[in-house]
Amino acid sequence: MKIAAITEDGATISQHFGRAPYYVVVTTEDGEVVAKETRDKPGHNSFAPHQPHSAHEEGHGFGAQAQSRHASMAEAIADCQVLIAGGMGWGAYENLKSRGIEIIVTDIKTIDEAVKLYLEGKLLNLRGRLH
Repeated sequence: MKIAAITEDGATISQHFGRAPYYVVVTTEDGEVVAKETRDKPGHNSFAPHQPHSAHEEGHGFGAQAQSRHASMAEAIADCQVLIAGGMGWGAYENLKSRGIEIIVTDIKTIDEAVKLYLEGKLLNLRGRLH
C-alpha cells in the first residue's frame, strides 16, 4: 500500500492541499514502512492565471479549471491508495475521492505519526477541516 501526505518540508503535514509543494509517499507492506520518497506536487502557485476563490461561479474547487488543476495534482500520486492532508477544499476532496483515493484530513502534525496511526486504524478523519 502507498500512502501520500502533503508537505512543505518533508516531515510535517501541510494544512492546505492546494498550496503544498510536495508529497511524501510512504510504501508499506504488512503494516510496516518499507520505503519513503518525496515527489513534486503542482500547487496553486504553479497555475497561472489563478482566479481568487471568490471568482469561482460553480463554487470553490468545482469549476472546469479547478478540476483540471486537481487532476494535475493527482497525477503524481495515481499509484497511492491514501492521501493524508491537514486541510483541503471540497472540490479537491471530491476529485481525489473519484479517483479511488481515500482522503484522511487530520490535525496530526508529523507524517510519521499520522502514517503510524493510520496503519493502526487509529487516525481520525476530521472532515470538518474541509472548506
